[in-house]
Formats: sequence, C-alpha cells, structure tokens
Amino acid sequence: MNKAQLVEAIADKVGGRQQAAEAVDAVLDAIVRAVVGGDRVSVTGFGSFEKVDRPARYARNPQTGERVRVKKTSVPRFRAGQGFKDLVSGSKKLPRGGEVAVKKAPKGSLSGGAPSRTTAKAAAKKATARKAAVKKAAVKKTVAKKVAAKKAVKKTAAKKVAAKKVAAKKTAAKKATAKKTAPAKKATAKKAPARKTTARKTTAKKTTARKK
Repeated sequence: MNKAQLVEAIADKVGGRQQAAEAVDAVLDAIVRAVVGGDRVSVTGFGSFEKVDRPARYARNPQTGERVRVKKTSVPRFRAGQGFKDLVSGSKKLPRGGEVAVKKAPKGSLSGGAPSRTTAKAAAKKATARKAAVKKAAVKKTVAKKVAAKKAVKKTAAKKVAAKKVAAKKTAAKKATAKKTAPAKKATAKKAPARKTTARKTTAKKTTARKK
C-alpha cells in the first residue's frame, strides 16, 4: 500500500479524499518534524518513532570486501508496539469490518515526554553548532565590511592619483604652448626697430635734399 492507497482507504471515514490526504500529510509531517528535532513519537498499541545516533565505525564493502570507515550519522527508527506485534504474529485476530483497537496515547507522549540523555546531548550540540554558525556569520560580515572599506580607500587614492596625472599633463601642455608662442613674440619685437630705422633714413634723405 502506498500513500495514495492509504488516502483512499481512509477517505470514507474522514469525509472525503481531500480531507484524508490532508490528514495523512499532517500526521506524517508532525512525526517527521518531531523525530528530526530529537523527540520520540509514541502511539500506544502501534509503535514509536525515534532518532538514533550511530557512532563512526568500520564496515566492509560487500562487493569488494574492502574495509571502509563509516562516518557518524543519525537514523530514524520505528519500534512496533506490543498490540501491533500480536496482530502481525497472529496471536490476536484482526476485527472484521471494524477499526483496529489502538489505545489512546497518554498525554504528552507525542512530544516524547521528558527528553532522554541522548536527546539532551543532541539538543546541546545543535545549540552549540548554531551559536558557532552565528559567530562565523558575524565574523564574515565584519571582514567583508573591512575589505569593502579598504577597496573604497584604494579607489579614492587611485582617483586622486589619476586627477594629479591629468593636472600634470594639463600643466605640461600649457608650458609647451607657452614655449612655442614666446619666440614668435620676440621675433616680432625685433622687427619693429627695423621699421623705425627705415623711417629715420627716409627723414635723413629728405633733409639732405632740402640742403641741396
């Protein structure tokens, strides 16, 4: 029986297929979340779901026979209740056309009651890991901000250097232009006296002519 068949099997009892699908999804989601969180979900007469930690160990590859190291891991485990075992073994018979008599779980059993030592240790490890992750994230953000600030300073320095280079080029260009225009002015200044001399000679010639 798969999930769709399970939904169909209980559809008539819960008021329709949609309600049955939502009920199955809700039950499975609650069980998975509780087990992942380290809690033990117990349904009296049916069984219990819990999280089991497996330490690191060595195993053998069945194909090659090579010894392989297996990392530490956590796995879900289901333990059938006594009523379920009796029905499967045949010591008790299933009721015809009715529901299997499953006792109501005691109050608080769905949350696992008081957490075991293993669960407490796992919760402590998770809390420590979360704190470490938060600290690492904070350190990374601080480092990123410092790096960004250094980059901004470098960009500003580069802009200043570029501005100085541009200013130096402009100054050099102005000096070069001034050097080119300076000789032309001097040449013009030298030619001016020559015109005055010519004028004086012309005056002298006129004076000589009058005397004659």
